[in-house]
Amino acid sequence: MVTFRLADSMPAERRRDWESLLATADEVRRRARLEAYLDAGHGACRLKEPRIARLVQETLLHFDGDRYRLLAWVVMPNHVHVLIGTMDGHPLHAVVQAWKSFTSRHANRILGRAGTFWQPEYFDRFVRDEAHFEAAVRYIHGNPVKAHLVGRAEDWQFSSARHCVSPGSAGVLARNRRSVS
Repeated sequence: MVTFRLADSMPAERRRDWESLLATADEVRRRARLEAYLDAGHGACRLKEPRIARLVQETLLHFDGDRYRLLAWVVMPNHVHVLIGTMDGHPLHAVVQAWKSFTSRHANRILGRAGTFWQPEYFDRFVRDEAHFEAAVRYIHGNPVKAHLVGRAEDWQFSSARHCVSPGSAGVLARNRRSVS
């Protein structure tokens, strides 16, 4: 699972807030605190703009099946969660860099701005087993509900939850999960 966020999602003027959130030795609590902070919607939340969110989602979908298998995703107002299986010759760092480079260039053009769009780093977590996989998908799909953006996961337009439950379609998640199992 990969998480990357907008450059201003953890603004310098709120540094004390997020530093105190991360000041714990317990990794699970630290990640939960960080996610709650991101879900609060700090920064300009440029991914709330449908054109920008659509750009990011379409970028994620573009090389699905070629460079990686896209298993689940959600584009939140100030960050993105993605669950993928990489393919030979396409290491995770190169895939994420390609996403961020392409989307930052095009998003800045759409928004008529210049400058850093994404935080330079990203967070990744290896999915250990089936139970962890299921939990990661539930987390990704549930993120917009937890952040009080929608009442049901499938109502969030920029998420695999919406694509997986569309009528008459097995959905991206089911198709790709079979291909990496």
